[in-house]
Amino acid sequence: WAVVGLVVGVLVLESVAGQLAIPAPALLLIGGVGASLVPGVPGYQVDPEVVLVVLLPPLLYAAALDSSALAIRVLWRPVVGLAVGLVIATTVSVGFVLHLLVPAIPLPAAFALGAIVSPPDAVAATAIARRLGLSRRVTTVLEGESLFDDAAALVLLRVSVVGIAAGTVEYREEGDPTGPPGYAISWARRLLAEIMPITALSLCAPFVSFLIAEEAHASGVLAVVITGLVVGYRRSVDVSAQVRLNENATWGALRFLLEGVVFGLIGLQLLDIVGALDSSASEVVLALVAVLLFRSAWSLVRE
Repeated sequence: WAVVGLVVGVLVLESVAGQLAIPAPALLLIGGVGASLVPGVPGYQVDPEVVLVVLLPPLLYAAALDSSALAIRVLWRPVVGLAVGLVIATTVSVGFVLHLLVPAIPLPAAFALGAIVSPPDAVAATAIARRLGLSRRVTTVLEGESLFDDAAALVLLRVSVVGIAAGTVEYREEGDPTGPPGYAISWARRLLAEIMPITALSLCAPFVSFLIAEEAHASGVLAVVITGLVVGYRRSVDVSAQVRLNENATWGALRFLLEGVVFGLIGLQLLDIVGALDSSASEVVLALVAVLLFRSAWSLVRE
């Protein structure tokens, strides 16, 4: 019943947001916080592994399918600058600021916190950009950043966690397994003739790509993004227009629901998270302020 209530609440708030012409993510957050204060509403405690393995892959895959690989290629400089350069620079700057102002925080731990807060939520950013009528170029850059910044931040977080545990970081050269799943899935789609098997394969694609990359000790997030871009780029020649229409409808509905569930869960857990911070709240606030200042400075310098 908790899951049913969450889904129903998401659908209602999404509809209200559309009627009021306000960003749905903001209303879902507010609604989630309000619902968490109602007596009898069950507490939603989501395992981070569930978010990483179950929710994130289909969301990234759906976003990659909707993105234009050609447009991102044309705008690769600002996309890479934001998704990789800015994430790395923000992680490092936040880490040093925290370590200098709060010496009790070890530098690897400060870098880990910097990696956590460095990637912005581009779902809300792109929704607001479209509502404000910003140019397609700006929207494409924001969408491109959203596809790759999580992968960059997760890599930095893992490096920082290893540094915390071992006191050192070892670089090891390995093969890149992030690209082949996309081409394999594209080839399999051409062999299947029916709409339902192709759509079912599409629903499995993000999880297959993620697990293959993770087993190979590579970035599962990056593998999902590349798979989505490859399949999205090639699907005009791999499958028929009828298949594409069915696939678009399926992924559109799934993305709509999953995005709403994610923001609703954040709102439902927000008060508990803030209450659990205790003495570390000042460090988190300091990190967020450092992120805002550094991103603003980066944007001014890049312009």
